[in-house]
Amino acid sequence: MSHPIFPMIIRSATTKDYSGIKKLIGQYPTKLLQSSLPKVRDFFVVIEAGEVVGCCALEVYSKRLGEIRSLVVRKDFQKRGVATAMLYMCLARARKQKIYEILSITGAVKFFKKHGFKTFNKEKYAMLKIM
Repeated sequence: MSHPIFPMIIRSATTKDYSGIKKLIGQYPTKLLQSSLPKVRDFFVVIEAGEVVGCCALEVYSKRLGEIRSLVVRKDFQKRGVATAMLYMCLARARKQKIYEILSITGAVKFFKKHGFKTFNKEKYAMLKIM
């Protein structure tokens, strides 16, 4: 399953993408958890000219709960719908697996609210979506 974001391609990550994912996430040390990344199979990546310019993971915790993690888009590719496309790919994967609660612990509250997430128990950064 891939989705074009012209001329970029979004697809499931492979082991060959993992160094690019780590490099991209490493550019945001104060915003993204660096020490325990999701497995490569949990990621979607956006590729432009052979480079990872965006990544996002759906980490599954149980039959009902998953988390959107490590959502990052390289600065020069922001504001092009890249993050939204990756989020939708993760949500589609969750629906396919019949996961109906998706959370995100994020500083990008406006972005997640725009896509139907709501605050959970008045937590500022924990966002939850019931599907």
